[in-house]
Amino acid sequence: MLIAAPQVCSELAGLWQIIGWVLWVFKIVIPIIIIVFGIIDLGKAVVASKDDEIKKSLKSLAMRAIAGIVIFFVPNLVGLIFNLVGGFKANDVQAEYGICKTCIVSPAKCPVSNE
Repeated sequence: MLIAAPQVCSELAGLWQIIGWVLWVFKIVIPIIIIVFGIIDLGKAVVASKDDEIKKSLKSLAMRAIAGIVIFFVPNLVGLIFNLVGGFKANDVQAEYGICKTCIVSPAKCPVSNE
């Protein structure tokens, strides 16, 4: 008795695509916002001309830049995990896996059915 492989990726392609777009927003928009807010805080400290505030703002800017870089690489880490898991032998499972990977890593190329 053969058990059919679940069609989770193709049935939920729209959901995987939404997750992919959320990761894309994380990758692009959030680091930019973090760095812009850090620069604004640093500008305020420089205008105030207080050494303690400038040092505090530089430390804050550095931490925000590190957070922005980490957030930028989260989608790449997800892609790496998908590549590591990609060694399935069954063709039907590999095809389903390909749909999930495409929808999460490249949401614009996701094969979403309009049913």
